[in-house]
Amino acid sequence: MSRSFIIAGTDTNVGKTVLSSLLMAAHDDLFYWKPIQSGLEDETDSETVRKLSGCNAERIFPEAYKLHRPLSPHLSARLDGVSIDIEKLQKPNAENLIIETAGGVLTPINENTLQIELIKMWSIPVLIAARSSLGTINHTLLTIEALRHRNIEIAGVIMIGESNLENEKAIRHYGKMEIVGRIPLLKDLNKESLRNTYKDHFSSLENILTYR
Repeated sequence: MSRSFIIAGTDTNVGKTVLSSLLMAAHDDLFYWKPIQSGLEDETDSETVRKLSGCNAERIFPEAYKLHRPLSPHLSARLDGVSIDIEKLQKPNAENLIIETAGGVLTPINENTLQIELIKMWSIPVLIAARSSLGTINHTLLTIEALRHRNIEIAGVIMIGESNLENEKAIRHYGKMEIVGRIPLLKDLNKESLRNTYKDHFSSLENILTYR
């Protein structure tokens, strides 16, 4: 039973790293990979995932590229004098892999490649990380449409933030897509709170894993 997913956001800073941390905390057999890290002023996303999930370092694959500025990879790489080679972004040979993307699905990776082309190349189901707040309907439906246009499998949408049932209803109705998990605003972010959130709000995703 594979637990591999690509975590793709509807925008930057929607909560992809928290979602990745939650999945790593909830399942001890998962591995995590952030292929491109843009921004090195604070801790990297890999470091955040390890801290929040409490997982061993062996469960986190090293980044293919670590770029200094928190910008789109194509621009951050250019400013660093780096050329991003798609061949170096082949997914690791591992089962039960969580891949966290950089930015949204149409984020440029280099002068010729968009993030969505890497998602197609990796060929594992996508979990869409979406804000629950105003604007999420448009961003989420656009993300769903872009992925479907390229025949990429979508496992479902994860809503992140304060509960907004009307936004969820709209995404289900217009996007013909299930909400398979929710991450509410958490006072404390740690392994225990993330595991409890998974237990309380991710039964739909767990059903997908069970019957896949």
